[in-house]
Amino acid sequence: MSSSARAVLTADRELALLRELIQAASSGPGVEPLAAAAARMITAATDSDVCFVHVLDDTERSLTLAGATPPFDSEVGKIRLPLGQGISGWVARHRKPVVIRKDKESDPRYLPFRSLRGRDFTSMVSVPMETAPGGLVGVLNVHTVAEREFGDRDVELLLVIGRLIAGAMHQARLHRQLVARERAHENFVEQVIEAQELERRRLASDIHDGISQRLVTLSYRLDAAAQALDDRAALTEQLERARELAQLTLQEARAAISGLRPPVLDDLGLSGGLASLARSIPQIGIEVDLDDTRVPDHIELALYRIAQECLQNVVKHARATRARLTFRLDRTDDGDIARLEIADDGVGFDTFEHPLGSDEMGGYGLLSMAERAEIVGGRLNIRSRPGAGTTVTATIPLPSTPAD
Repeated sequence: MSSSARAVLTADRELALLRELIQAASSGPGVEPLAAAAARMITAATDSDVCFVHVLDDTERSLTLAGATPPFDSEVGKIRLPLGQGISGWVARHRKPVVIRKDKESDPRYLPFRSLRGRDFTSMVSVPMETAPGGLVGVLNVHTVAEREFGDRDVELLLVIGRLIAGAMHQARLHRQLVARERAHENFVEQVIEAQELERRRLASDIHDGISQRLVTLSYRLDAAAQALDDRAALTEQLERARELAQLTLQEARAAISGLRPPVLDDLGLSGGLASLARSIPQIGIEVDLDDTRVPDHIELALYRIAQECLQNVVKHARATRARLTFRLDRTDDGDIARLEIADDGVGFDTFEHPLGSDEMGGYGLLSMAERAEIVGGRLNIRSRPGAGTTVTATIPLPSTPAD
């Protein structure tokens, strides 16, 4: 067959493919359905044997197989490749196409996946899928069983197809993230309302069962003391009991108030409060590096609660031996940013398998910490890998003018 006949697409088939891709791109917001449709259409139109569509995941640190020609569509969602690894990872990292005519195994970048049967295919071309002005969305791979020459025109056409797919996939990713965030936010609002109601009941119970009852008893003691004015020993006993009750009532009142706002923040500020919090957790060694700087009250409370929740996670789930707690102000051209960071040497977890807000991570309070940061205008970032510990960072921009 002539080289012109072996070109990836004829002009007529180019137009037909582009029409089909446009139709698929406008059919709905799903990433996987669009990737699957693109893989099938590109395989048929290019007379190739298989097409893989790898999409950049939400962490933007790895690629996930989102679409493939059957029978490899069963591997969708199961194949993940960190940026820089394998041919696809190299293409994603460097934003450059790669053409391999034969002997893929001799290329040092090649990383085989047994389930994708790489040895069954001889030639391949891999191109980045980018949106204007150059945002990476994924990588598009085409493979053939027989040896095949992919020329410059073939590569350029696949780049054009990749850009067309990328625009639609970028919108689909944004839609998926928005839907997931809205769902997570709805769940969080429900949890907040439920938590508020439980907290009201707890405070009401504490006040009724503790403070109120002690005040009633204190009143009885004072009445008894008044009736024992002529009996000095009885008077002294009743007043001593009354003083003990007053002290206990004061302690319970302080405990109830601490549940609303930790008094340590008013007494010592955020840095002192965080240091006190670290000392209160003897199960692990916590190293602290804290700027002695005051920030607005609502930001101090948010950061303190985030640290409190995070350190509880370290103790309960991380199986860590050491942690580092850092608080500082970052000076930027756009203003000051309060930065809280907690890093542990624990077991870590896969942020791809268990993203922020997933049901599996509900017990870790990650969404609660993220929402606390967002409520005061900040954001939460979580970096973790299995066996490599976890780092939680909260960044909150500070108001340009001092808060009351």
